[in-house]
Amino acid sequence: MNPEERTLVEILDENKKIDLAEYINYVSAPQAGAIATFSGTTRDSFEDKTVVELRYEAYVPMAVRNLKSICYSARSSWDLRSIAVVHRLGTVPIGETSVFVAVSATHRAVALDACKFLIDELKASVPIWKKEVYSNGEVWKENAEFLERRSELGKDGGSCRRKVEIEAHDKKGCFKAKVKVEEAADASTS
Repeated sequence: MNPEERTLVEILDENKKIDLAEYINYVSAPQAGAIATFSGTTRDSFEDKTVVELRYEAYVPMAVRNLKSICYSARSSWDLRSIAVVHRLGTVPIGETSVFVAVSATHRAVALDACKFLIDELKASVPIWKKEVYSNGEVWKENAEFLERRSELGKDGGSCRRKVEIEAHDKKGCFKAKVKVEEAADASTS
């Protein structure tokens, strides 16, 4: 790996707070004209319910592998300097950060796009589970991104075959070409 292309993935032990400045400092570089960040914090309400706290659990080895894979995918799509992704486990009180993503790149658009990709993919596919604790009960929650991904897999009679559109970008994130791929019909249906 190029020394200027650094990646840090961490799952913090229960009740250890995320130090935002530490991760912003990690991705900072003289060559980076942009640092994009996402900080997910515990809010005090959800659908007219009072939230007391969030509790997170994870299968840590798989979560780390998935996060590294997502970071690799981001690097293959955008020209990034550094990436830091950290998620906290255990109890996260109101107003505290549970997940933080920081990305540095030469240009703003690239950093912003990659940051959005990273948090969306984390929410859709990484085995980290969230329980919302309310003033009158608690519930395990599935992320909207996960539910959307699951419903996409169920289309076409449960088949994973589907039309795929791929947009190719150059190293600066500029659009170059768009390719539409249609997979052949399943042999069992012919």
